Amino acid sequence: MFDLRTTRQELTQELKDILAYWQKYAPDPVNGGFYGQVDYQNVPKKDAAKGIVLNSRILWTFSAAARHTQHDEYLSYAERAYTYLEQFFRDKQYGGVYWLVDYKGQPLLPIKQQYGEAFTIYGLSEYYRATKHQPALDFAKEIYGLMVKHAFDAKRGGFYESLTQDWKGMADDYVISKKENKETKTMNTHLHILEAFTNLYRAWPDKGLNGQIRGLLDVFLNHIIDPKTYRMNLFMDDDWKVRRTAISYGHDIEASWLLVESAEALHDEALIKKIKDVSVKMARAASTGLDTDGGMNYEKEPDGHLNRERSWWVEAEAMVGFFNAYQLTKEKQFLDKSLQTWAFIKKYILDTKNGEWYSGVDGDHKILGNQKISQWKCSYHNSRSCMEMIDRIG
Repeated sequence: MFDLRTTRQELTQELKDILAYWQKYAPDPVNGGFYGQVDYQNVPKKDAAKGIVLNSRILWTFSAAARHTQHDEYLSYAERAYTYLEQFFRDKQYGGVYWLVDYKGQPLLPIKQQYGEAFTIYGLSEYYRATKHQPALDFAKEIYGLMVKHAFDAKRGGFYESLTQDWKGMADDYVISKKENKETKTMNTHLHILEAFTNLYRAWPDKGLNGQIRGLLDVFLNHIIDPKTYRMNLFMDDDWKVRRTAISYGHDIEASWLLVESAEALHDEALIKKIKDVSVKMARAASTGLDTDGGMNYEKEPDGHLNRERSWWVEAEAMVGFFNAYQLTKEKQFLDKSLQTWAFIKKYILDTKNGEWYSGVDGDHKILGNQKISQWKCSYHNSRSCMEMIDRIG
């Protein structure tokens, strides 16, 4: 039997611990901003490249934490991330942000990967919500305008994956998908564009932005979510034809609650009802990824091969996604799934010796990887899951 009051207390402490880890081990005292890589022994790789995804997620994390906890100590770390992003990631010539800079802040990969542009909007809009710093909101609005002008497909809907530095053509490097396989639109990028636009809308309730969010929800309903299985297609071409896919349990359960969040931001009751219905079906489908130990598997390939890696971010999103499904249905099975995931995280994913979370464990619970901080291993999934759960338990 799970005790929600105890769970809330545990998650409150865990949020403090995660933030304390990033305060202690992430800042780069020599070159500014935050290290691009820190290993399981908390040793930084001082010359590791710095990615926009990591930097903007740190910006979001400490901005959200400052709002959530009302503790001003977190604002200085948000400001550090904002200042570095503004100084080194911002493309002063063409607008938007670089995907990757070296450890000294020099551009390494200046392409306009929409995933990175979206996370920058997400971080900047949260920083504005925490500080009311108008230049941050203006920067977010500028990137939004560039995305809509250059990356938006007005004819078929959605956004192209990756553009050149000057926004005028398709980039040679797609990072997330494969250009050679015509994977010009991806589920992953669209999910985070939706998340970012929704957060921007909270700060700036613009009519055109409202329309973009509605358009993205339509894209999920009509092109990304399979109406037979309620699982998401992963890689598509210009016309939304599926080029490559698998069952991504973590993304399915993450989208199940993010879609509801976006619909609710628009205050459209008919749309909210429609999205909630889809959300519950997505959570039911995603639950087949849960293993007998309470952990959620990573994905299943079309040939049936099951990847039993239990990634830190998948477990974090499962905890929130199943709790969201419980809130929508009041079915105890969803509550149990959420809390079993937290029990799994405590047992296998938390590094109780060196702090933070391991990047994952395999099906036999053997620890995987060696990076607490990297371009993709960041502070946002786990800190956000704690904040969401604390608020939802109430």
